[in-house]
Amino acid sequence: MPDPRSLKFYQADVFTGQPFGGNPVAVFPEALGLTDDQLQRIAREMNLSETVFVLPPTDGAAVVRLRIFTPTQELPFAGHPVLGTFYVLAEIGMIAATDGITRVMQECNIGLFPVELHAQDGQVTQVVMTQPKPEFLGPVDKVENLYAIANALGVPKYVISDMKWPIEVVSTGFPVLIVPVRTLTAVRSIRPDASAIMELCDRFGANGIMTFTTVTVEPSATVHARMFAPSVGILEDPATGSASGALGAYLVQNGVVAVAPTTDIVVEQGYEIERPSQILVRIESDDDMIQSVKVGGQCVMVVEGTLTF
Repeated sequence: MPDPRSLKFYQADVFTGQPFGGNPVAVFPEALGLTDDQLQRIAREMNLSETVFVLPPTDGAAVVRLRIFTPTQELPFAGHPVLGTFYVLAEIGMIAATDGITRVMQECNIGLFPVELHAQDGQVTQVVMTQPKPEFLGPVDKVENLYAIANALGVPKYVISDMKWPIEVVSTGFPVLIVPVRTLTAVRSIRPDASAIMELCDRFGANGIMTFTTVTVEPSATVHARMFAPSVGILEDPATGSASGALGAYLVQNGVVAVAPTTDIVVEQGYEIERPSQILVRIESDDDMIQSVKVGGQCVMVVEGTLTF
């Protein structure tokens, strides 16, 4: 039998300043030499929505290359795993984060993107990532698809049909079907049907369904959201950075929020599964065109361990 291999890993909660909130991510800072099969098996063992493996970059402009896995598959791009990984790398000293803002470049499977580490008194207070420019992949015909969408979410049709905003697929690197819902009560009453959601996502070329309402739990929040992505092995995600970027672009594009050259949005998510999260989205616009999407938030370290296999 070959000698067992031991790998150090860390787990951080992302989009929260308190342990046991937000969205957890496992980070393996030294993953060089692992096979694709081993990466997938480790992610399945960690059994979190995402596990990140840190590798040397192939592009000299980046500080690291990230590979991101759910328990069932590799993702080309995601939000909270990137933020959590850079928080962990700063905390363990693999990346130097000086007071103020430290800007670095990350490499993932869809290219290079900037990451900002905000620090004060030697502590990282927030991590912010730039996402790909949004793609609006087409509104969904409400009349034709209303029953299927309401059925997949387990809600009456009128809580969707009464909304003046479109049902639309939007992507900032991770396409999601965005569904506006009438009230907070209606959003909180959603009972997702995994197989029906997977069928809808396959039909519309999306990786999940992001529902939202402008009625919120916290006065500081702009929208209250829930995200369902059984197609990638996650029935409900407590905080989704990539989908929140797409949602922020949708809110600006459709005039759901007051639009300015810089529009700041707070997405609250995860309340229904007892992992409250606050996701900060900043949309930069010029001449009614969205120029950039940034997503950020707080992180907190909760686990340090060793995996032996």
